[in-house]
Amino acid sequence: MTLYFSVALVLVSVAMVAVIVLQSRGAGLGGLTGGEYGGAGYHVRRGLERVLFNVTIGLSIVFFALALLSAVVGG
Repeated sequence: MTLYFSVALVLVSVAMVAVIVLQSRGAGLGGLTGGEYGGAGYHVRRGLERVLFNVTIGLSIVFFALALLSAVVGG
């Protein structure tokens, strides 16, 4: 059973890394640190950016749940 949790954790983590890299693609180095907006103004996520953001949140919740279940089942 723990083997299935381990495989699922690896798959979810790889998917999460891919989604995070897709979010930062084209943002440039300044965008990664928040320098693109200069700290002033409000940025609304639209379209694909919003979908990637929501997928990242979902994957992180699944990753956290799998890690907890793996710890409980694995003892």
